[in-house]
Parts: sequence; structure tokens; C-alpha cells
Amino acid sequence: MTATTESTDLGARSAAHLWGHFARHGDAIRPPVIVRGDGMKIYDDRGREYIDGLAGLFVVQAGHGREELADAAARQAKELAFFPLWSYATPSAIELAERLAAYAPGDLNRVFFTTGGGEAVESAWKLAKHFFKLTGKPTKHKVISRAVAYHGTPQGALAITGVPAMKSMFEPLTPGGFRVPNTNIYRAADDLGDDPKKFGRWAADRIAEAIEFEGPDTVAAVFLEPVQNAGGCFPPPPGYFERVREICDEYDVLLVSDEVICAFGRIGSMFACDDFGYVPDIITCAKGMTSGYSPIGAMIASDRLFEPFRDGTTTFPHGYTFGGHPVSSAVALANLDIFEREGLNDHVKTNASIFRSTLERLHDLPIVGDVRGEGYFYGIELVKDKATKETFTPAESERILRGFLSSALFDAGLYCRADDRGDPVVQLAPPLIAGTADFDAMEQILRSVLTEAYSLL
Repeated sequence: MTATTESTDLGARSAAHLWGHFARHGDAIRPPVIVRGDGMKIYDDRGREYIDGLAGLFVVQAGHGREELADAAARQAKELAFFPLWSYATPSAIELAERLAAYAPGDLNRVFFTTGGGEAVESAWKLAKHFFKLTGKPTKHKVISRAVAYHGTPQGALAITGVPAMKSMFEPLTPGGFRVPNTNIYRAADDLGDDPKKFGRWAADRIAEAIEFEGPDTVAAVFLEPVQNAGGCFPPPPGYFERVREICDEYDVLLVSDEVICAFGRIGSMFACDDFGYVPDIITCAKGMTSGYSPIGAMIASDRLFEPFRDGTTTFPHGYTFGGHPVSSAVALANLDIFEREGLNDHVKTNASIFRSTLERLHDLPIVGDVRGEGYFYGIELVKDKATKETFTPAESERILRGFLSSALFDAGLYCRADDRGDPVVQLAPPLIAGTADFDAMEQILRSVLTEAYSLL
């Protein structure tokens, strides 16, 4: 079979049977078929190579083609391929739980494994409800999150997600989710946008306002990403999380740091709450724990939250068949060995400013309104008019983002994300092994394609 025939067959077979996630389908649509990865590069079934500018999906921290991670999976599968954590334990899950607890701040010492991020968020909300019922505050069940924030697609997590278009088809949702403004200082009012500290205080105080409005005796938790993904990488303003922590303590509300994207070096530290100087009550994490070589997620809770379950009879009636899967746990341990041996966290901290300054060179393009993010996690907001910050119409977003940019960037050799959950952005989150030459290559492709995109407005 020739390479061309094989490629055509794969595309046809995909169109006939594979239901893509968040994907459009139709007779003329054939998704790219990715067959191999090596370091910073991915390769399709036609033999073309691309820079992986999104680490798969904010996942492949250690880069593609790490044989030792595949070997770790094979060794564990030969020893014990599967056993559940339902009243039992496995050595790899025990060791991984110990390792995560050691990395986590404060007294976050209890690790509840899931198979992904949405399940970790779901678990955190259920734990918050259960904890308050066990401790004499049964009416505390509501959760607060930010506008446009994405926290997953299970029914509970979806109620925490702040992207209306993702929820309308699945209503009625689980009740109890409420929204506050996010930390998009680029779109802040004029009296706030010029003073990051003032804006941070204003945004945090909206959480206190929402708790007061709903009633402190009804609010269980606040779910926040250290750097909000949806909308295009919103970092926290100075003092924001310090104030949020004060608010949560004042009203006895749990602070959940949703680090499904931001953990494991994406911002720099193993957990991004350390990068921004706050200690949450719960951390949710997933993606980068194994660098994507096997699926796993986790909810990491404080000793205080675990205490009511230590009486010998009380059970948290929640779990997943494949949560803490022994093979995935073994892969995660091998991945964390790579982090420590190669100093990936320090690599990000050392090179983050170079990544930022490289992307900020794009400010000279008329279509680039804002470049924002932290660590190896950035969004480039696109505008029609830099002076007024005028954004695209829905029709223009359809034509420019989905009709042109997504395919044009890929065809030019860069896999990244063009998105308009919020304002139009291009997002970048390369593997943590990326260096100056990789940043320059991404910037050159972006410069060329974004220049062409502006000519189409």
C-alpha cells in the first residue's frame, strides 16, 4: 500500500467511524491524522512535520517519544495491569500519592485519583458538599467560578464551567453554579485597567460580593484556575489570590485551585499555586502528570477535609473504575523522575521570560491586541483595531479563526489553538523542553500567518 493510499484510507475510515471531540463533521471534512511524535515535533500520515505548540492539549510536558515512559507502562502491565482502588491499594498508586503530597503545599496530603481533569473537578465539588454535611453545615452546596472559565464537561463540572455555548445543549444543569468576573485586565474598565493591583482587588472582591448575595451559609467552594485558560490565558493580577484566600477563610468557603492545565511545570512549579503564593484547600490536576503517556487525574485535599472520613465507618461514596490505574501511576512516577532529573521546572522558570519577549515581538502586527500569560502558557488576543480594541464579529470569527487561521497555522507547520471562547485568541503551550530556537520558529510562523489573516478582514 502506498503512503498516499494509506493516508486516504485513514482519512476515510476516520470520517466513517470516529466521532471527534469538539469537532465538526461532514462529507468533505477529513481530520489530520497524527501518527508519530518526537521531542517538539509531531508527524502526520503524509510524512509532514509540525511544531507541537500546544503540547498535545497542554499535556506533553516532557516532549514526545520518551521511550522510558512507554517502558514504565510495559513493566507495570507485566507485573499488574489493573486493580481498582475500591478498598484496595496498589504499590504504584501509593507511591504516586506520596509523591504528589510531597509536592503539594500546606497540608494537602490526601490524594483521590481519577482518570482525567473533569472527573477531578467533579470529585472536588462532591467532596465539598459531603464535607460540609458531615461538619454540621448541610446547606453549603453552591460553587462560584469565573466567567468564560472552562472546568470540564461532566454534568457537575459543566455547571462550574463559565462558557455558555458549551452548556446550552445540556440544560438543565446541576444547580448551584454561579459566576463572577474573570481577570481579563485587557478588557477592564478604564479606571481599573491601568492599575493591576486595584483591578486585582476589584476582581477578588466580586467573589465576596457573590458569596454575600447567595448567602455564606449556602456557598461551599470557589473554583479558580491559577491562569485561566478559556478566553485566552488570563494571569492573576497582583494580590488577587491573597485576597481570595482571605475571603474564603472569612466565609468558610473552600478554595479549589483547578490546575488541570497549570500543574506540573506549565507555569514553573509543580503546582502553580506555589508560583502565585497561595495555599488552596483542594488542587485538581491531570494532563501533565504523565506527560500524556497514559490517562490519570487527581484531587488533592487537605488533611482538614479528610478528617471526617477517618472514623472507621464514614465513606466518600464516589469513585472511578480506572482512577489511579496502576499502569498510569507507574508512568506518572517515571514522568516525575524526568522532571527532577532534567530540571524541567527550572528550565521553564529560566526560559519563560524569553518565551514572553519572543511572543511580544508580535505586538507590531495590527491584528495583535494583547499578548498575555505566564510560564509556558500564552494567549495572543486578535483585534480588528488596536487603538479601540474592537474585536471580531461572530461572522468574522467564523471566517478568520475557523475558516483560515486553524488550518493555515497547521499548514505552515505549527500546531496550536485558534479559539473564541471569549474574545478571539491564538493559544500556545509548548512542551516544557522548548527553548529559544523553538520560540523563534513559532514566532516566525505566527507572524507570517497572522499578517495574512489581517489582510482578510
